[in-house]
Amino acid sequence: MSFDRLIARIDELKNPSVAGLDPKLEYVPRFLKDAFFVKDGHTLKAAAGAILAFNKALIDELCDIVPAIKPQAAYYEMYGWEGVRTLAETIRYAQQKGMYVMTDGKRNDIGATMTAYATAHLGKVMVDGVELEPFGADALTVNGYLGTDGIQPLLDVCQKYDKGIFVLAKTSNPSSGELQDRKIDGKSVYEIMGEMCEKWGEQQIGKYGYSAVGAVVGATYPEQLAELRAKLPHTMFLVPGYGAQGGGAKGVAGAFDANGRGAIVNSSRAIMCAYKKEENCPEEDFAKAARREAIRMRDDIMAYLQK
Repeated sequence: MSFDRLIARIDELKNPSVAGLDPKLEYVPRFLKDAFFVKDGHTLKAAAGAILAFNKALIDELCDIVPAIKPQAAYYEMYGWEGVRTLAETIRYAQQKGMYVMTDGKRNDIGATMTAYATAHLGKVMVDGVELEPFGADALTVNGYLGTDGIQPLLDVCQKYDKGIFVLAKTSNPSSGELQDRKIDGKSVYEIMGEMCEKWGEQQIGKYGYSAVGAVVGATYPEQLAELRAKLPHTMFLVPGYGAQGGGAKGVAGAFDANGRGAIVNSSRAIMCAYKKEENCPEEDFAKAARREAIRMRDDIMAYLQK
């Protein structure tokens, strides 16, 4: 099962974190951008090429200490078809380096359209009798608020191709409570969504006890995070909000089960842009700085888990 592979890699590296690769062009060091501007001019092709080189350098430095990456599709789509190609190449490069890849797409639809999204990001498509893999991520973030009609097509693809999904439950943004904290028959909406994740995943349980259906639960709400961990024993958590959004290691500790498993914590800008915050760090050392931040994050989280 897909999350079995992720958990095994987390155990191997002793690091329950994921590097979010959400690269704006402004995050890319000037020397790297200039090389592509000279070659291709100030074009979308140059921007996408610089981002791909940036991503590959980060992956090279992170692959032996960080088990996974999480590219956010929007940051690639805004550079057009060249950017989307960079997303596909980033996914393949990370997987070649042994990393688990979860695409952050938050896809949401029903029926044939949701099947198309699932096929694109997790499955395979037939081209005149030849089966091809469009993106080939290991997992995808999705919005479950259309109900089972929007999730079932994903479950079918997960079963067929050994993939996983993370369903939005209690997100890390400040206004999440406007809807997610509201009560229905005495239960919060996020709790109901978590219960639905448990039900959706009950036919695909892996050897560690977690299903193919995970949930997105933010680090910025540690009480709700610990509450959902206790109530959702088979649901793997993707935990955004660490670092730049204010979530800390003490708060995310509640996301993990008694064995120190069941969650993976995301950091994006803090890792990608570490070179901008380090004192006297040459921009040529951007990838080394990202590695140092990833190690700091790992040690920070593991210190609390070991307690």
